[in-house]
Amino acid sequence: MAKVLRVEVEALTGVPWQYAPNGGTVAGGLGEVRRFFSQFDNLFPAASVEPVDLAVMRAEVVGAHQAYQAARYDEVIAGLPGLLGASDVLHRSAVGDIRRDALLEYVSAYAVAAKLLTKMGAGDLALLAADRCATAAVDADSLAARGMAAYQVVCALLRSDRPEDAESLAVRMAVEIQRHTKRDAPTLVSVAGALWLIAAVIASRRTDRAEALRRLDLADQLADMLGEDGNFAWTAFGATNVAIHRVSVAAELGDPAEALRLAEPVDPERLPAGLNSRRAQVHLDLAWAHAQRKRDAEALLQLMEAEQLAPESVRYNVIVRELVREMLGRQRHGVKSSALHGLAVQAGVLD
Repeated sequence: MAKVLRVEVEALTGVPWQYAPNGGTVAGGLGEVRRFFSQFDNLFPAASVEPVDLAVMRAEVVGAHQAYQAARYDEVIAGLPGLLGASDVLHRSAVGDIRRDALLEYVSAYAVAAKLLTKMGAGDLALLAADRCATAAVDADSLAARGMAAYQVVCALLRSDRPEDAESLAVRMAVEIQRHTKRDAPTLVSVAGALWLIAAVIASRRTDRAEALRRLDLADQLADMLGEDGNFAWTAFGATNVAIHRVSVAAELGDPAEALRLAEPVDPERLPAGLNSRRAQVHLDLAWAHAQRKRDAEALLQLMEAEQLAPESVRYNVIVRELVREMLGRQRHGVKSSALHGLAVQAGVLD
């Protein structure tokens, strides 16, 4: 509300505003990633390095995406400088028949980097990674890669508090790709669907319920065209993910009753194996819904379910931190929950 009214938080609360006590968890390897992005080695003559094998590069990129979707964020961030460095070498050295494939692997590597950096709250680095991803996608002359890159730019723009720019790009790219979708092009269908889903979330954040639901319906139509819960282009797109986003949109709209209702038929086990962060999202949205109704016991159970599925998804989630703070504040004097305290420590709310 303070952001909307363009005033300081203290003007609304009447008391000083501070995170208690250390604000949140910081990923240990983020400094190394920031140093990598600060080097700009591509401005200098190529050093004499071992050539990168395309098949090896592809396997490493696949492993990074799988680790990210399993919410093993610390593992991804530790390997990111090496992965991106190898991608840069391949990008600069690949010629001839393998040039386009090398560009596509570069796009995929920087896409997972942008995802992770967005998740970690490093909006400046996420935008830089997404921009490199987008430039290579254009060079590769791939509509699917352009859509994949656009999705990462949208997420980075959102994290950088630029929702209008993010929404415009998401909608324009979704419309462009949807013109080319067909049943035998599952990657294009999935990328277009993912863009409509993020566009629906953005519409809900500006409380445009009708537009958010319209975009969810467009995603539903694409999920029907796809015909399965897939993971093409690492989108996790399909009917189940659309259903999960309906819950998230209800939460963004501030409607806990609707979020709880929409969550009832959702079966996260229908998602492809390894998508732990997507499975955990349902529990996080339900935790929010219960907390809004001051049903803290139910909210805590949902947070614990999410923590069991994807511990790092809880540790680095800003919404979780705010929920835990609320619930800590509502505890009766002298009555403390060891489970809630443990989650508070895990999320960086308490030392």
